[in-house]
Amino acid sequence: MGKLLGLDHGDKRFGIALSDAGKVIATPRRVVEGVAALWDAIGALVEEEDIEAIVLGLPLNMDGSEGPRARKVIEFSRELEKRTGLQVYFWDERLSSFEAESALSEAGVHGHKRKSKVDMVAAQIILQGYLNDLNEEPPVTQG
Repeated sequence: MGKLLGLDHGDKRFGIALSDAGKVIATPRRVVEGVAALWDAIGALVEEEDIEAIVLGLPLNMDGSEGPRARKVIEFSRELEKRTGLQVYFWDERLSSFEAESALSEAGVHGHKRKSKVDMVAAQIILQGYLNDLNEEPPVTQG
């Protein structure tokens, strides 16, 4: 049973998180700067961690529509699938960075330390949302 890799796509920095093998808990893993470093990091994790798929945050507009950033991420997902051979799933990342900032602030992480961790915590929030949805029990219907 493989793990899922969560990815928060930024303009300069990329946050990475991993699930456990049971696909229940997402853990922040690291932040990488630049696309070249991202490809190296993903390649190493896919090799070392038995990654079976990637969950990529999709930055939709607040009204749910796709703007230029979302289209950029969708284009990136095609390259990601081509390079890794893995299925890429999207997860609505609206407010994930805000949630990450809030969580780090509540944990007492401030200044430069917080800025350097926000992206990987956002990746964790994205991946955890996907995992929660994946593990949600279907409603029981009365028949």
